[in-house]
Amino acid sequence: MKKKMVLGIGLLSLLVFGACGKDGSAEEDEVKTVGALQFVQHESLDDSYSGFVKGLEEEGFVDGENLKIDYQNAQGSQDNLKSISEKLVKEKPDLLLGVTTVAGQSLLTATQDIPIVVTCVTDLKDAKLVDSYEKPGGNVTGTTNMSPVAKQIKLLLSIVPNAKKVGIMYNSGEINSKIQADIAEKELKKAGIEPVIRTVTSTNDVQQVSQTVAEEVDGIYLPTDNTFASAKTIVGDVMKEKKVPLVAGAINDVKEAGVATIGINYEELGVQTGKMAAKILRGEATPAEMPVEDSKNLEFYVNEDMCEALGIDPSSIKNPEE
Repeated sequence: MKKKMVLGIGLLSLLVFGACGKDGSAEEDEVKTVGALQFVQHESLDDSYSGFVKGLEEEGFVDGENLKIDYQNAQGSQDNLKSISEKLVKEKPDLLLGVTTVAGQSLLTATQDIPIVVTCVTDLKDAKLVDSYEKPGGNVTGTTNMSPVAKQIKLLLSIVPNAKKVGIMYNSGEINSKIQADIAEKELKKAGIEPVIRTVTSTNDVQQVSQTVAEEVDGIYLPTDNTFASAKTIVGDVMKEKKVPLVAGAINDVKEAGVATIGINYEELGVQTGKMAAKILRGEATPAEMPVEDSKNLEFYVNEDMCEALGIDPSSIKNPEE
């Protein structure tokens, strides 16, 4: 009987100490959990999420090994955002990811305790996700995808140097888009160009608005906008038909609808976000003290196929910042 008790205690001791590191702390390969919420599916947001996963992997957190990610897409529905946010919070993950402003806001409404990182948010402070970029102050931090709007407008005007009117199109319900559109409007007025501003409320309006604006202007600026991004092929077809050059905030939008841009690489932005998340998961930082980051790399991109369709020599388009 005594031998059995000794063996039992010995086995229990092995189990306890086997689950700990040399210093008695939990093993580094303990499985962490992340709940991820993306508002809608389109290339830029998808790239951001895949970059996030890549960034975590580069920091040693591999989904399916020492990390479990519950990825959810709201498919553009506000109702889905609320229900999915509540579901993810109930699972009590170690960290939450919000891809887009509305996804981050929905998660923050659901919890002020679980750490949240966000990406593809133009202005975290304006969206009331953080107190300041230097010291977020709550349970949210992340990366901003604020486009270099002034540089993009400068690029557009170099492509259409004799422009008198330039169109700006965006979804009036997307705060990210409006922030950029307001900056673009100011830059155009500063250059003596008349802005022609038109908004949509859904993808159903994109074709008609694009055609209307294209008939009125010499060039078009399209900020990063989820609605237009979801219908960028439609926009591209209209630009080809009307022979109007368009500069967009996102490189992925230009690949389908525009001639050029100086824009953000969304996968790399996601990688930055993933690396921030890794620090939080390791306990090295908290959202309250972790400064918000902007894109570390901007890319100059020219869509040669669109240039050809519009009769523009791609080699004539230069980065005005160089």
